[in-house]
Amino acid sequence: MPDPGRPVTASARYERVVRKAQADGRVPALSVALHRADREPWVFTVGDSGNPVHPLGADTRFRIGSITKTFTAVLVMQCRDDGLLDLDDPIAEHLDVPAHGDATIRRLLSHTAGFQREPYGDIWDTLKAPDATEVLAQLDRAERVLPNARRYHYSNLGFAVLGQLVARLRGGSWTEVVGDRVLAPLGLTATTLNPPPQAAVGYLVDDWSDAARPEPQTDLGGVGPAAQLWSTAGDMAAWGAFLAHPAVADPHGRVLAASTVDEMRFPATVTHDAVWQSGFGLGLIIEPQGKWATHVGHDGAMPGFLASAYGRRGGEGVPDGLAAAVLGSSGTSRVINEIVHELLKLAVELDPADIRPWKIAAPAPREYRSILGHWYSEGTPFVFSWHDGSLRARLTELPPDFPPAVFEPLSGQPDVLRTVSGRETGELLRLTRDDSGEVVRMHWATYRMTRVQQGFDGGSASDGAE
Repeated sequence: MPDPGRPVTASARYERVVRKAQADGRVPALSVALHRADREPWVFTVGDSGNPVHPLGADTRFRIGSITKTFTAVLVMQCRDDGLLDLDDPIAEHLDVPAHGDATIRRLLSHTAGFQREPYGDIWDTLKAPDATEVLAQLDRAERVLPNARRYHYSNLGFAVLGQLVARLRGGSWTEVVGDRVLAPLGLTATTLNPPPQAAVGYLVDDWSDAARPEPQTDLGGVGPAAQLWSTAGDMAAWGAFLAHPAVADPHGRVLAASTVDEMRFPATVTHDAVWQSGFGLGLIIEPQGKWATHVGHDGAMPGFLASAYGRRGGEGVPDGLAAAVLGSSGTSRVINEIVHELLKLAVELDPADIRPWKIAAPAPREYRSILGHWYSEGTPFVFSWHDGSLRARLTELPPDFPPAVFEPLSGQPDVLRTVSGRETGELLRLTRDDSGEVVRMHWATYRMTRVQQGFDGGSASDGAE
């Protein structure tokens, strides 16, 4: 019996969540990992691998399905950063395709190009996928089910095409490119194209009894860039940490610059027009969690397997590099895709980031000190402050934990600053000084900002009507 006077550890709570999910969801084998930069990874498995030679353990491999798409998306962004493509290029600029060549790379990444979901043919009946050459050659037999940019429509075909695009630009197969340019640099040694000997068996679990039928292992051939990879929960949690916290997981930018991963995470579309609970960026799913927090990553499904890998960003108490992965050997138990979010929330609740003590720091640079404090724009009050080495601004009415606008001066122009994050990202803040050098007026995104509340005609609100 548990000792009622003994506190329950975080790991014990995590374990109970996983055990309950495995039992309630009737998942033959479940492997879970929690990752964070300041702790050793927490890995837990429960169930039976179905592989008598290799019992279930931390090194058991599972099919990760469409989490593979996030790797393909990263490869595309590497090509962009290396100057090999522009995201708004039509694919016909880089690939010889018989149809749909006007689809842009950006639209394919965000599932808004209108491509049908699967390649031509009934591949889930035949279990025979087209090879890399056939994926492109058969595009004229595939439908454009929606006009370009109309709305979100998930497409494995679209990511198969992106995989072939990367292979063509890099001069190798997609398999070679993902191994050389992503898996090796990040040390994801347990992530492979094909199942190793320690692979779990994937099952279809009967709805009406406790029977389960092993599902066939399928090779996706040319569709591999959409869903081919196998991995462990530990590797996938580390990958989730990269997607959410690239500056921590990849501090030297060996795979991608942190700013590029930030770009991938920005929502390009919502996945449902009436229920704005999930969005899609450039190859990444974004799940809002409230209190300024989001979960970023992807889910995966293949015959006999479901998988999820997400990192958590924003909000109070989130440790650097926090991510989770849940891999299961059932193709139908949606609990696998649900508990990854529960575990991330629980990790923040039970083991939040350490609270760093406030310390006195250097004052704001002299040329910006006269900015600090309250300003008005369009009659609305803002507060400008200097924290962590940068000028910041936010609406006065917003809570202190709301992400502020952050500014950086243009090179050689200290009185012109660019908004680099938050409200009005990309817009300029221009400073006007008096003869003594004090900032007396500003223009942010061309809107005038003054120390007192003024109308658009420049008159003071306190003067009332003329």
